[in-house]
Amino acid sequence: MLKYTKLAIVVFGAISLVACDDNNESSALTSEADSALEYQVTVSNLTNAQPFSPLTVLLHDTGDVWNIGDSASDALESLAESGDNSTLMSSSFVLGAETNGAVLPYGQSATVTISTETESNYLSLVTMLVNTNDAFSGLNKVDISQLAVNQSLQYSPGAYDAGTEGNSEAAGTIPGPADGGEGFNASRDDLNIVTMHSGIISSDDGLVGSVLNFEHKFDNPVMAVTITRIK
Repeated sequence: MLKYTKLAIVVFGAISLVACDDNNESSALTSEADSALEYQVTVSNLTNAQPFSPLTVLLHDTGDVWNIGDSASDALESLAESGDNSTLMSSSFVLGAETNGAVLPYGQSATVTISTETESNYLSLVTMLVNTNDAFSGLNKVDISQLAVNQSLQYSPGAYDAGTEGNSEAAGTIPGPADGGEGFNASRDDLNIVTMHSGIISSDDGLVGSVLNFEHKFDNPVMAVTITRIK
C-alpha cells in the first residue's frame, strides 16, 4: 500500500505542474493580446465618378509615402498608375499593412482595421483615383503616438499627382471603368515630382482624345477620413 500511495503522489504532482504551465502560457497569450494597439480607419469617397482603388493603410516609425516636390517611389508610382498596392505594403519601412481589398465606389465608405503589438508612431493611407492617369489621395505620416483609446482624428485630403505619367486622359492610358486601359508603365513622361493635382480636363472641356467627361471631374477634398484608436 505504501508503494502505491507514493506513486499516486508523484503522478498527481506531475499533473499539477502541467496544469500550472498551461495557465502560465494562457496568461502570457492573454497579456500579449491585451497589449496590442488597434486602429480603425474609415474613408468616405466624396467624388462624383472616381472609384478608389483598394485602400492601403500602413503603420511605420520612419519613412514617408510621399513628399510634395520629391519624386515618387516606384511603389507609389505603381499604386498611383494602376491601383496596385502590393509593393507599397511590403516596403522596408512598413511595420504593419492592411487593405480593404476592394474598390471603394464614389459616395460610399469603407473601414480598415489595423493592429500592432509594438507601438508605431505614424499611420499613412493611400489610394488611387482610378479614372485618372496617376492621381492618388490619402494621408502621409499622421502622428498617432499620443492617440488615446476611443479618441479620433479627422482629415479631408485632396488629390495628388504622382508626376510619373502625363495627364493625357487618352484611351488606353487609364485603368478605371471609364477606359479599362493600361495601368503601371515604368517609363516616366511627366514632371517626375509629386504635386497637388490640377484636376480633370475632359472631352467636355475640349481636350481632344480624352476618354473622360465632366462626370469624372473632382474638387478637393476628395475623401473624408476618420482614424480612431479602438484598443
